[in-house]
Formats: sequence, C-alpha cells, structure tokens
Amino acid sequence: MSQSLLRDLYSNAVAAADPKAVLAAHLPSPPKGRTVVVGAGKAAASMARAVEENWSGPISGLVVTRYDHSVPCDHIEVVEAAHPVPDAAGREAAARIVKLLEDLGPDDLALCLISGGGSALLSLPGPGISLEDKQDLNSQLLKSGAPISEMNCVRKHLSAIKGGRLALAAWPARVLSLAISDVPGDDPAVIASGPTVADPTTLADARKILAVYGIEASPAIVGALQDQSFETPKPGDERLDNAEMVLIATPQMALEAAAKKALAEGITPLILGDAIEGEAREVARVMAGIATQVCRHGQPVARPCVLLSGGETTVTLRGKGRGGRNAEFLLALAIALDGLAGVSAIACDTDGIDGSEDNAGCVIGPDTLARARALGLDAEAYLTDNDAYSFFDALGDLVISGPTLTNVNDFRAILIQ
Repeated sequence: MSQSLLRDLYSNAVAAADPKAVLAAHLPSPPKGRTVVVGAGKAAASMARAVEENWSGPISGLVVTRYDHSVPCDHIEVVEAAHPVPDAAGREAAARIVKLLEDLGPDDLALCLISGGGSALLSLPGPGISLEDKQDLNSQLLKSGAPISEMNCVRKHLSAIKGGRLALAAWPARVLSLAISDVPGDDPAVIASGPTVADPTTLADARKILAVYGIEASPAIVGALQDQSFETPKPGDERLDNAEMVLIATPQMALEAAAKKALAEGITPLILGDAIEGEAREVARVMAGIATQVCRHGQPVARPCVLLSGGETTVTLRGKGRGGRNAEFLLALAIALDGLAGVSAIACDTDGIDGSEDNAGCVIGPDTLARARALGLDAEAYLTDNDAYSFFDALGDLVISGPTLTNVNDFRAILIQ
C-alpha cells in the first residue's frame, strides 16, 4: 500500500507538468507574418506536438530533444541528440535553429519551447571552441558537484546560442518562450541556460566557478573566458525588448498536484520546498531528521503525513558505481532512518531518467536495510562507491517509468504512517 501510494504521488506530479495539459492555454494568437517554432529540451518534442494540436495557422520549425524522447509531429521537425554531454547532432541542430530565426522580420513570431536538458542539447560552441572542448568541460562539471546555476553560467559564456543569444538571432521578430522549469527557483536565465533571456552573470563569474571546482579547461576555453566578445547580453539590452518568457509548468505545480492526491487519500501533505539543493546524501540526513521528529513528537505535522520536496541535489563522484542523485539520496536516507517504523519514501526525476541510468528513481521502506543484509549487501559500502543503482537493482526497488517527456526536476516524498 505504501509504495503504491508513493508511486501514485509521483505519477500525479508528472501529469501536472505534461505539455498536453498545460501548454495550450499559453499560446498567443497567430501573427501577421510567419510562425517559426524552435526549441530544445527533454520535453521539446511533446511541447511541439501540443503546439501543433492547438495552433490555428501555418507553422514550421525544428526542435531538438534527447535520444528516445521524440514524438511524431506533422510540421515541426524533431531532431534527437545526446544529453547530458553534447554531441555533433545537437551542435548541427542548434546551427540550423539559428538560421531559421535569422530570416524573421518584425511581423513574424519565434515560438521557443524550452525545457530542462536544453543546455546540453542546444550546443553550439562559440568561435574557436570545439565540440570536444565543451564535451570535456561538461563531463568535468557534471562530476564536480556544482549546482546547475553555476554549470549553466559557464556554458552560457562559451556558447553561440545560450545566454540570450538565440533571441538576438530572431530580432526584430517577436520572441515568445514557453518554458517548463527544471531549476531551483525557476530562474528563466538558468532554464536550459536561458537562450532567449538576458544573462546577469559575467565572464568573471564563469572563471571563478572553474577555479572553485578545480576544472581544467582547454586553452581555447581559458582564452574565451578572458575575451570580452564572449560576454552575454545583459538586462536592459534593447535587442531583447521583443522577447518574453512564460513558465507553463514548475516544480511547485508538481508538488501541489501530489499534495492534492495525498489529501484525497487521507494523508496530510507538507511541502518542504520546491528548490532544495545540496549534496544528495546531506539532504537525505536532514530529511531523515525531520521524519524522525514527526515519528517521535508529531512535529512539524502529525502522522499520517507525507513530506514533499523538489529541487535538484548534486552528487560529487568519488566512487566508480552507478546511480543518479535520486538513488543516492534514497540510499543515504535509508541508512539514516535505519529501519524507522512506518516510514517509506520515493525519489525520482520527473523526466523519468535518474542521471544517465534507465530508472526514474527508487523506493525504500522500513525493511530496506534488513532485506539488503539478507542478500549480503552492505549499504554503506554501496554509498561510498556511489553505487546506489546496483543496490536498489538487487532489491528490485528501482522505479522505471521510461521517458515522461516533461521535466520539472526531482520529486521526493517521505510517507509516514
């Protein structure tokens, strides 16, 4: 019953961010001129399909999404590319998207569909920077433990398309971006590295981030971050006056949908936050402390209840195992709870893919550690090796949903009965 309810909460959270359900209400009236649809992200193809199903005039364009995330479209071309490390397919699609927008005039509309994953998928390096340079940098950033806002600050300053540059390509056309947020705080400048919005960060910020995390960048990247021509357009740039962004789905919306489902089941929901960041195992210890307080003292809410949270934790890789941030969070949570009676939990990425694995996340219950010991599994050793995927795979506790074709970041629910 507990795990079934947890899976239902996750399903309701994902459904609240489905482009089919949320996109149509935000579409504008057709312009006098042409409408060109472009976009990037894990939800790009499903968003493009939703546009086609609800658009009344002629339409064309191109969007790029992650491999195995395509949805058939009639008028908008869908290209698949690599994520989280960019590849040549993404670079070529990004170059084509820029060319599509460069021909637009003041009577035309550039409808941009932006979702999580777009930063890697919309990869067009700036002058003198190779794809290999960016691949190596991306790999280092992903392993560093840096939050997404810092990673995207660096990416924007090395790109010919991110950090507002895509909107510049479309000027003087109207640019309307419909975005699904997958970042803590829902900052438009961070979602997919903000290709259509002004960038408040600077080259100096990017250089500092590489220094803090000990990133060894190529000479081309080091040179670019010293070159003022790589600076991004800033707030107040008149070339962005015709650009507007609308958030059509957010992590908070997903959490509220899960809370509504919990209430319907007689469970009191408590949303702890939609923008929680930090090392996955450290966040897990904090969450375990809150759950323990509920069990012992009925605070800050009495059982039966469910603690809901979103955001994006990070994992600093030290071991050689498998597993994304949600699996690592749950393994650390199980260890910290140590079989606390009545407590179960789920943690999944709302895009259906935890890191680069085939699972969305995992589930735990009070018996998780006992079952593991019966199989000869040392939970602490698996956590030390960043091998949470293998741990939960052996227990049969992976959550495998397949690509959900949306993305409002991590979803965590701790059920206390």
